[in-house]
Amino acid sequence: MTINAVLLAVVIMLGLSLARVHVVLSLLIGAIAGGLLAGLGITATLEAFQEGIQNGAGIALSYALLGAFAVAIAHSGLPQSLAGTVIKRIDAGGTSAMIKYLLFAGLVMMSCFSQNLIPIHIAFIPLLVPPLLLAFNRMQIDRRLIACLLTFGLVTTYMFIPYGFGDIYLNQIMLKNVGEAGIDISDISVTKAMAIPALGMFLGLLTAVFISYRKPRQYQQLTIDQQAHDAVVEGDALSKTAAGAKTQSKLKTLVALAAIVTAFVVQLYTDSLLLGSMFGFAVFMATGVVKWREADSVFNDGIKLMAMIGFIMITAQGFAEVMKATGEIAPLIDGATNLFAGNKAIAAFVMLGIGLVVTMGIGSSFSTIPIVAAIYVPLCMSLGFSPLATVAIIGTAGALGDAGSPASDSTLGPTSGLNVDGQHDHIRDSVVPTFIHYNIPLLAFGWIAAMVL
Repeated sequence: MTINAVLLAVVIMLGLSLARVHVVLSLLIGAIAGGLLAGLGITATLEAFQEGIQNGAGIALSYALLGAFAVAIAHSGLPQSLAGTVIKRIDAGGTSAMIKYLLFAGLVMMSCFSQNLIPIHIAFIPLLVPPLLLAFNRMQIDRRLIACLLTFGLVTTYMFIPYGFGDIYLNQIMLKNVGEAGIDISDISVTKAMAIPALGMFLGLLTAVFISYRKPRQYQQLTIDQQAHDAVVEGDALSKTAAGAKTQSKLKTLVALAAIVTAFVVQLYTDSLLLGSMFGFAVFMATGVVKWREADSVFNDGIKLMAMIGFIMITAQGFAEVMKATGEIAPLIDGATNLFAGNKAIAAFVMLGIGLVVTMGIGSSFSTIPIVAAIYVPLCMSLGFSPLATVAIIGTAGALGDAGSPASDSTLGPTSGLNVDGQHDHIRDSVVPTFIHYNIPLLAFGWIAAMVL
């Protein structure tokens, strides 16, 4: 019995990541192992990997501009104001449960808005979260819970709300591929199709908040926390890009709001996050919030802010290209279909499980959909699944694994903000918790959706 190359590559990548090997190396080694097992040879494997890296150049540029836009937003003082309000309330003795849960709600809301209303994706996390670490430490909040809060908003929003990133995932990618595969999509409501899987995500969030991580967890109050506290209390900026701005004017706040609206409108009408970020940044420059002589420094800071995440995402593109080049994604699915024997319940579960494996390896739900849609649609049609159930299966299969993949920006983003003082491990504190609380319920509720729709 031969081992499927895609399955082996994903297992190796995940195993190395859990063993604390850097994610980039884990992706590279996993890709080489998968390519060699599939018979590509070292040369063809590396060529495919390099082609994937080239395809990821657009991702890198988008992340760089997102970072620059997010750093420019810091000039308005919005992240600092939020952090300052929370910390001052705590200093005044306001450590009640009400403040804690309001903080949780604010993080989830910001995470959700970053996917559609303010399209800066994960770029807000390394700006907003580090100043709040002091507050988290004071209240002894488990940072694994914060990772779950952020990941919930990052994933659930695009897989359920067809706006912003959700419009790209649900309409431009999923429905487009489902339609091209042979299903009439004119009367399909993606929100209705994904409502049950989204409910599973919500229950996973509630489990993390009220059961798994409700107990206090202590962290060391390191120097970075004290610096953040002093900066907030004194009104100083929390990053060097906003240094010297002791009092944030209403004008800067209005400019920030105008820039956010501009970025949102441009992204909406051009379907380009790159252009949206660029125009938003241009508003800051045109109004003088980001001065011309500071623009180069701000842009560089934005690139640094997102550099590691962008590099890992580029490497993940190389991994994904090798997986496609092996030609063993389809056999993996075909082999699983032999277990169906016409049983819809088993078929739905196996299709979702395969989606989990593929997305865990690729690290991107958006890249998984085109792979599985072409195979799943005719399979679902032959088994008698309704069009709505088919969309629910494919949409859930794509989203599965995003929350628990070491190479996903939905886990890399929270880690970038929570680990600034070295007390938050990417795999054990971001990947594993989000995998448990979101992939398991998403698998279960995706299966329920396939059965009842």
